Amino acid sequence: MNPRISVVALGLSAAIGFAGCQKVQELEPEPLKLAVPDHFPDPIFGTGETAPTAAGFELGRRLFYDPGLSVDGTISCGSCHAQVHAFADHNVALSTGVGGALGTRNSPALSNLAWYPTFMADGGITHLEVMPLAPLMSPVEMAADSEHLMSYLKSHPVYPRLFQNAFGGEPTGQRLLKALAQFQAMLVSANARYDQWALGQIDFTDTEQRGYDLFVAHCSTCHTEPLFTDFSYANTGLDSVSADAGRYRVTLDPLDHGAFKVPNLRNVALTRPYMHDGRLFTLRSVVDHYADGVIVHPGLDERLPGPLGLDEQQREDLVAFLETLTDYEYLANSQISEPR
Repeated sequence: MNPRISVVALGLSAAIGFAGCQKVQELEPEPLKLAVPDHFPDPIFGTGETAPTAAGFELGRRLFYDPGLSVDGTISCGSCHAQVHAFADHNVALSTGVGGALGTRNSPALSNLAWYPTFMADGGITHLEVMPLAPLMSPVEMAADSEHLMSYLKSHPVYPRLFQNAFGGEPTGQRLLKALAQFQAMLVSANARYDQWALGQIDFTDTEQRGYDLFVAHCSTCHTEPLFTDFSYANTGLDSVSADAGRYRVTLDPLDHGAFKVPNLRNVALTRPYMHDGRLFTLRSVVDHYADGVIVHPGLDERLPGPLGLDEQQREDLVAFLETLTDYEYLANSQISEPR
């Protein structure tokens, strides 16, 4: 395992009993050091006052996978953000919440959130410690409210002790959000084939290199290395008029209608379907959209003047490069898996 991104070295190997009859082992309250990969910029979250602790991380991990937080006990954060899919949903366009309710946007993959300045497809949330409120309280996701959450956490056989251990007090809404943020801040994906190439450890194949050169020429302005997003918002010509207002819901600027946050492409081969509403099921269909399917209209992002006109070989090369962004270590990291 790559020591730069491993959380094993952060003192998290001790297990915490989850059943009521098991002991809860106290973990260190000292801040954990977020392991910043050598080729990454400095993170926004996870250092200084926001640095996770072993106890806070482990509490957040258990909360992330606990369906008891939802109003009917059926949906957890991990239900729609599965590690096997790089913390995206299970290859469905729209996620199912409590009572079979269907969401309106594709669930994003989760990785490298400590570097994010904003969250959600429209950027309506600006802090990692606030972000969990949206799925927790959305009526089409977990549909919880503060009364349900506090009743569940305070009456639980283990959580009061875990909150005391992590934060020195009983469960509160703020502490719930802090714990979830501490877990999610440690979801660092940085050991894909691309990263090994970027660090000079391997060479790309000829196909991958051609795909990378195409990516730099046509895609990197928005999907900036090494995070593969510049966190801006773009209308990419899916529709002449978008049914989802996108960024406009936040800014009320007509120019933002139908613009959505440029997604992080890490592990993108595993996170289908794609686009804000999951309308495109394969990577090739996404490449085809940019090659010849872009609808030119007044709201189209100025960085995308129109279809790219890629030939068949170029499309295959570009897909081959995108597949180098898959981080198999991240998918198999037991330290961020559902507790057993």
